[in-house]
Amino acid sequence: MTTDPGPGPTDLREHAAALPDREVDPGAAAQALGLEAVIGRQVREYRTAAGLSIAEMAARVGLSKAMLSKIENAQTSCSLTTLGRLANGLGIPVTALFRGLDADREAVYVPAGHGARIVRRGSRVGHLYELLGALRGPHKRMEAVLVTLTEQSEVFPLFQHPGTELLYMLEGEMVYGHGESAYTLRPGDALQLDGEGPHGPQELVSLPIRFLSVTAFGDHAPQ
Repeated sequence: MTTDPGPGPTDLREHAAALPDREVDPGAAAQALGLEAVIGRQVREYRTAAGLSIAEMAARVGLSKAMLSKIENAQTSCSLTTLGRLANGLGIPVTALFRGLDADREAVYVPAGHGARIVRRGSRVGHLYELLGALRGPHKRMEAVLVTLTEQSEVFPLFQHPGTELLYMLEGEMVYGHGESAYTLRPGDALQLDGEGPHGPQELVSLPIRFLSVTAFGDHAPQ
């Protein structure tokens, strides 16, 4: 009487191929592949920057050359213990091995002349505001506005708002006040100021006036 030895390795592979496909989350699969590729690239870059060969690096962190090569070529996943050993061997924080994973970043493109007209406190006195884009994320972070002052514009008493503002003069000439100081701005001049301090045009010397206003907000700026 013979005993069936059961399926061998080849039989198991054929059996697995014959099984119905399991539903796989494409996003999760791509993220896993992306994580391995990012870690591999970072390990290779830090290793070469340190002037270490694969053999030297492997000996330093207690891995085989074959395993380290697989990690650098995104052919295997690293355990947390292995990640810690790699980071210690390279003298970097573990988080440095994940840099570049979150590759999708927000960007705002505005073609010339297509910025949205927005209303601000200065709109009622003839100040024209063209929004060139705003990066917000979880909090409002940065806003760029093209400001135009014409014959119909008047000086405005004062503005105050959170964040740091950069003014870059494009056309015309004006005297711009901030706190107790006043600055004459001509094309090419820049003025960076604390938005909490009272500020605004004091004298419109040469019209039309056009300047770029870029305001950067802190993490907890109001929405």
